[in-house]
Amino acid sequence: MLGYLKEPVVVTAEINVNLVALTVMGLISRLWGLCYPRAVVFDEVYYGQFVSLYMKRIFFVDDSGPPFGHMLLALGGYLGGFDGNFLWNRIGAEYSMNVPVWSLRLLPALAGALCVPLAYQILVELHFSHCAALGAALLILLENSLITQSRFMLLESILIFFILLAVLSYLKFYNLQKHSAFSGSWWFWLLLTGVACSCAVGVKYMGLFTYMLLLATAGLHFWHMIGDQNLSNVSLLYHFLARGLALIIIPIGLYLSFFYVHLALLYRSGPHDQIMTSAFQASLEGGLARITQGQPLEVAYGSQITLRNVLGKPVQCWLHSHTNTYPIRYENGRGSSHQQQVTCYPFKDVNNWWIVKDPGMQQLVVSNPPRPVRHGHIVQLVHGITTRYLNTHDVAAPLSPHSQEVSCYIDYNISMPAQNLWRVEIVNRESDTDVWKTILSEVRFVHVNTSAVLKASGLSGASLPEWGYRQLEVVGEKLSKGYHQSMVWNVEEHRYGKSQEQKEREVELHSPTQMDISKNLSFMAKFTELQWKILTLKNEDTEHKYSSSALDWITMDTNIAYWLHPTSGAQIHLLGNVATWASANAAALVYLCLSLWYLLRRRRKIYDIPEDAWQLWMSAGGVCVGGWAVNYLPFFLMEKTLFLYHYLPAVTFQILLIPVVLQHVGNHLCRSVLLKSMLSALTVAWLSSVYFVYCTFSPVTYGQPALSPTELQALCWKDTWNILIRKH
Repeated sequence: MLGYLKEPVVVTAEINVNLVALTVMGLISRLWGLCYPRAVVFDEVYYGQFVSLYMKRIFFVDDSGPPFGHMLLALGGYLGGFDGNFLWNRIGAEYSMNVPVWSLRLLPALAGALCVPLAYQILVELHFSHCAALGAALLILLENSLITQSRFMLLESILIFFILLAVLSYLKFYNLQKHSAFSGSWWFWLLLTGVACSCAVGVKYMGLFTYMLLLATAGLHFWHMIGDQNLSNVSLLYHFLARGLALIIIPIGLYLSFFYVHLALLYRSGPHDQIMTSAFQASLEGGLARITQGQPLEVAYGSQITLRNVLGKPVQCWLHSHTNTYPIRYENGRGSSHQQQVTCYPFKDVNNWWIVKDPGMQQLVVSNPPRPVRHGHIVQLVHGITTRYLNTHDVAAPLSPHSQEVSCYIDYNISMPAQNLWRVEIVNRESDTDVWKTILSEVRFVHVNTSAVLKASGLSGASLPEWGYRQLEVVGEKLSKGYHQSMVWNVEEHRYGKSQEQKEREVELHSPTQMDISKNLSFMAKFTELQWKILTLKNEDTEHKYSSSALDWITMDTNIAYWLHPTSGAQIHLLGNVATWASANAAALVYLCLSLWYLLRRRRKIYDIPEDAWQLWMSAGGVCVGGWAVNYLPFFLMEKTLFLYHYLPAVTFQILLIPVVLQHVGNHLCRSVLLKSMLSALTVAWLSSVYFVYCTFSPVTYGQPALSPTELQALCWKDTWNILIRKH
C-alpha cells in the first residue's frame, strides 16, 4: 500500500478547446447585460404572474402546457429571493427593486447558451467533421432570434435545450451500441435521453413531437437489431426492456413527478379554483375548503345540499330557485307553465340549498341513524327556502324549446299534476350499490315520468331575459340526445338537516356547515383532473398585433416587438438572422432534391456516393429534417394564436442542416481542387455575411445602443416588418 504513495497521483483529462470556447462565447452572448432592460418584456408579463403565484404557494392552471417550465422560472425567482410581490399587468412596466431580474432571466439564458456546444456535439456524433460541427455551433451562436428569446423569462430556450440534449444523448447512446452495450456510459446516455425527453414535454407539449421522433428512431434501430443473427433472443429481450424502461417508463414517472411537485407547492386556494371540481377545490387550503371541511360524507334522506354543475365553464353555477315564476307568455308568444323558476346561479346564495326527501315519508330531517341515498334510489328535491319540489313536465323550456322546462311545482288546481320524482344515477360509481357522497360523487338526476335528465343548458347558450335575472337556464334533456357534462352535478356544501319547522330550517340554512368527516383527494385523482383541464381548457384566441401564420415563418415575413424604451428609440425585436434563415431554407431544398435524385439513381442500381456516405446522409436528414418537420408541420393543424417564436425549435434543426449539406457538397459533388477552393471561399464569404447581419441587428437583439429613426428605418429590410419608429 505504501508503495503506491511513492509515486505522485496523476490525473489526465482531455479538454476539447473548441467545446470550451464555444461554451464561453455562448455564455457571453446570452448573459451580457442580462438585467437590461429592467422592465417587463413581452411574455414576461404572462409567465411572471405564475412565478408570483409559486412564490405565494397559490394554485393556478395554465392551459399553455405542463408545469415544469414554470417551476424552473420560479426556481430562478426563489434563488434570487423574490417574494412574489409585483403587479404583472403591463409590458414595459419598470421592475421594482424587490424583483431579482437577473435571477429570473438566468435559467433561460443558461439554457440558450448551452445550445451552442450541444449543436457542436450533435454534428460530431453524426460523424461529421469538427469543422462542420464548429460551423453549426457558430450559426446557433450568431442567431439573433435565439439570443433574444433566451435573454428573458420565457420558455422556448429551455425547450430547445432539452430537445437538443435528448437528441445528443440518443446519438451518443446509439454510437456506443456496437462496442459498449450495457456499459455504464451506454446506460447513462440512454437514461439521459428519456430524462431529457420528459423534461422537454414537461416544459411545453411541443417537446412531445421530438420525443415521438426519437421513439420512432429507437424503434427502427431495434427493428434492425432483430435481424442481427449475432444477437440471441435473450439479448434482444434485454435490449427491449432497457429501452422500454429508459424511454417510456422513466419519462412517464418523471412527468408525473413534475405535477406532484407542482401540486405540493401550490396548496393554497387561488383565482383559478373555480374551473376545478368541488373535490379539487376542497383539497386546497382556504377557499372552498374552509366551507366544506368536516361535512358529512354520505348524502342521506333529509340532507341539506347545494348542487354544483360539474362542467364548470364558462362559469361555475349551482342549482337555484327563487319565488319568481316563469312569465305566462314568452316574448315569442309561446306559453309557459307559470311555475316557480329554476335556474343555475353563478354565485353562492341561500336559495341554492335543496333538501333530499324520501318520496314515501313527509319528514325533511335526517333520521338517526341516517339512511344513505344510493345509486338508483328515487328522491324528491325540495327547495330549502320556498319548500317547493323540483319538477319537470311536457312544457317547452324558455330558451331551449326542444327541451323540457324545469320548475318548482305550484299547485294551481289545474290539469297539470306534479311530476317531482327523480332517480339518482352516480356516473363515477364503482358498483350499483354505491352511496351518494358529498363532493366525490358525480350524479345525474333522471326524471321518473319522462326520462329527461336535469341539465344546465345555459352553460352553452344565452342567459335568461330580465324576468329570469340573467341567470342560466336549466332544462330537462332527453337521454337520447347524448351525454354531456352539463347533465352532471355534485354535492358541494352539505349538512344533516335537524329542523322540521320551516322557520327553524331557514335559520339552519343560513348558518355555516360544520361536521365531522373530511375528504382527501389522491394525487392521481388530482393529476388526472388537472391534466384534463390543461388539455381541454381553451382561452378565447384573440387576434394579436404580432400574431402570424406558420407560412410566414419560413421566409420570416413577420417580427415581434418585445420592448420599446419609453423615451429613446431603444427597442427589442424577435428577428432571425436573415442570412442564416435563407441559407437554412436553401439547405433544406438542396437536401430534399439530392435525396430524391440519389433515391431514383439507386433504384436504377447507380450508386453516386459510397454506402457509408449514404447512411451518413440519411441519418443526418432523419435528425435535422425530421426535427424540423415534427416541430413545424403540427402548427398547421393547431387552432391557436401563433407567433414567430413557435418556429424557433424547428429552425434550430434546420440550421444544423446547413453544415451537413456544405460538407456533403464539398466531399462528393466538388470533385476538382478548383471547385473545392471556390466552395471554401464562398463558405467564408457566407459566414462573414452571417456575422454582418448579426452585428447589424444586434441593437434590436440586445436593446442597446438606441438607434435614431434613420437607423431604425434602415433595418426595415422587409415591408412586412414592424420596426417602431418614433416621429418627433
